[in-house]
Amino acid sequence: MPPGFDRRALAPYHARAMRNTLRERRAPPEWAASGQAIEIADKISSFERLAEIVGKDLETLDSEKRPANWRDAPVTGRLVFGFADAQERVPVLEGSVVATVDAVCQRCLGPFRLPLAVEVKLLFTAGPDDRASADGYEVWELDEDRLRPLDLVDEVLVMAMPLVALHVDDAACRGPKPDDRAESSTTRPFASLRSQMGKEN
Repeated sequence: MPPGFDRRALAPYHARAMRNTLRERRAPPEWAASGQAIEIADKISSFERLAEIVGKDLETLDSEKRPANWRDAPVTGRLVFGFADAQERVPVLEGSVVATVDAVCQRCLGPFRLPLAVEVKLLFTAGPDDRASADGYEVWELDEDRLRPLDLVDEVLVMAMPLVALHVDDAACRGPKPDDRAESSTTRPFASLRSQMGKEN
């Protein structure tokens, strides 16, 4: 250890706050040029649109049935930026995102945990010429010049939400069975809000 290092033992040490890359805004080519890999370890509450959909759905439950701390459910994953072409003109993003959200089964109208797992493979295009490099990628057109990965993760999780939420395991559902023609047609905010958000894009 160098002489004199950290001699002020009684002085407070203020570590520099760690940057949260998920919340940074950069142009897609800038993200791709850096080869940036982003580890995701966040909560549902950080993703505004996803939290809005989940919250609206849970509001339909009686307060005693409403899951506590649903906003604290973890969202994890990894994103890696790069280029689709050797000329480094077309930025792309690959990765995966995993979350488990609380939802209301539209068959039995009871709460359950809904797992979401999304494979991300996106190509960011500024024009039709870039689509030639889109083989295997979903073309993603941006409304702004700069991209915040947090917003993108929020969007892909919203798009992964089913329009009709049902128990993953039929045995856990106390409502009519899938082959019952008398199955409830009750409309829930989970479906209507998700559908409305899809039409906005």
